Formats: sequence, C-alpha cells, structure tokens
Amino acid sequence: MSVSSTVLASLLSMIGWILLSALLLNGALWMLQPAMVFHPTRVLVETPADWGLDYEDVELIARDGTLLHGWFIDHPAATHTLLFFHGNAGNISHRGDSIAILQRLGLSVLIIDYRGYGRSGGRPSEAGLYLDAQAAWDHLIDDRRIAPERIILFGRSLGAGVAADLAARVRPAGVILEAGFSSARDMARHLYPVLHHVLLMRYDFDAAARLGQVRAPVLILHSQGDEIVPDALGRRLFAAASEPKRFVTLRGGHNDGFLASQPDYARTLAEFIATLDPSPVAGARD
Repeated sequence: MSVSSTVLASLLSMIGWILLSALLLNGALWMLQPAMVFHPTRVLVETPADWGLDYEDVELIARDGTLLHGWFIDHPAATHTLLFFHGNAGNISHRGDSIAILQRLGLSVLIIDYRGYGRSGGRPSEAGLYLDAQAAWDHLIDDRRIAPERIILFGRSLGAGVAADLAARVRPAGVILEAGFSSARDMARHLYPVLHHVLLMRYDFDAAARLGQVRAPVLILHSQGDEIVPDALGRRLFAAASEPKRFVTLRGGHNDGFLASQPDYARTLAEFIATLDPSPVAGARD
C-alpha cells in the first residue's frame, strides 16, 4: 500500500471514529435531556393556608387525558386573574413568596403543576406542558367564566416558554415573562459553546418565536446577575416581542431576583397591570 493510501485510510478511520463518537454522545445526551431539563418534586411542602391565604384545590384534565392539580387563590377585589407557570424545579408549593406579592397587588391567581410535578399525573414533556397550559386557560374561561381580557399570563424561567406558547394561541390581557430564555437552542449554545453545533436537541421551547406572534402588552424582567439564564437571552426575548413592551432589569440571581429587587419589583408589576384595561366586563365572572 502506498504512503498516500495509508494516509487516506488513517484519515477515513479517524473520521469514522469521530462520527461514531458524535453519534454515541448524542445518543447519551438525547436520553439524558429530560433529566437535564425537568427537575420535579412530588411532595407539596406547604399550601396557601400556610401562607395565610384561602384557596381552592383545582383538578384539571388536559386534552390528552392527563390529570393536573393546581390552586386557585381568589382576591375579592381582583380586576384580573394571573395564570402562573413556574420554573423547571420543585412544584407549586415552593412559590409562596411570589403568590404573596401577587395577592398584595390585588390579583387572583391560578397556579398549576405541570404533568409529573406535585400531584399532577403523567411525565413532563414539552408538548405536554403546552397541553397543561391550555387546560389551565380553558378552566379559567369555561369553568370560572373569566373573560380573556381579564387574564394575565405569567411565566418564570422555563415557565416563560410555556406562557409564551400559550399567549401565541390565545388573547390574554398581558404577558409577564421573568428570567426566561429565548429558546432551548440558545441555552445550549450558552452552556455548551462547542458541543451545541453537533447536539441534537430534544426540546424546542422557542419562546422568542412564539412571542413574535403575541398581540398583547408584554413585560419582561431579567436580572443582570442571573447565573443560570444570561441577561442576553432575556433581551433576545424582548427584541422578539411586539409593541407595547417593556424590559426591566432586576437585581439578584436567577431564583431570587424578584425578592432582591423589592420594592421596585412589585411597583413594576403594579404599573404594568395599571396599563391594562381595569374596567369590569359584563359576564366576565359569575
């Protein structure tokens, strides 16, 4: 065999090993991605009663038959109801600080656990979370007779992608996205600057693309000190949104920015809510 043939054979062998390694790596990461994205816990450590709030247990059935659990925390003077989509870890029982702020702002709140979280059945998936969001919206519209223009969608972290997807399909009063990322691909690019070029993505969560279809006022909040989701991805979300929109910089980290930024955080939410039409709508509530 000539020298050139030997070199070519070695080169082809190396390419083969590289391709095989990439295939095996992608296969392993494909299997691991659910555990990397979703971090649910089943046990509810508290209820709104522990936070001094009256509430209703809510059971919903998603369109694929999955049984979901949530809480409805009413406010007797509410002009709006906020539909809360939490992040990828824990469950609804870990959101007491947020619920307390929203109640002080005069909002009724429906917060649900995605499938696989808390008392909700099933296993989490991107398509499943979107079905869960739709079930929560349908509950407010059909069962509680709340008008769409009286519902605010709120999503934090992973929940921002869920809220953006729902907002692109319905017509809420407004949308609040906090500590959200523009897409799963953008997060992969941040976390794996080299590997993302060859990484097969199992999830989309393209909140930026969905947000471009939303026709409602949008408020985006993001901390410059967010150690998990870079501020740049929050700003990419903002760039994708249509007017009217507002971007607000928070202090603190990914999980505590809403607390570290008080009282400005609550004031910002109050100002945003005030821009939404507060007049009562006939038949909006029973």
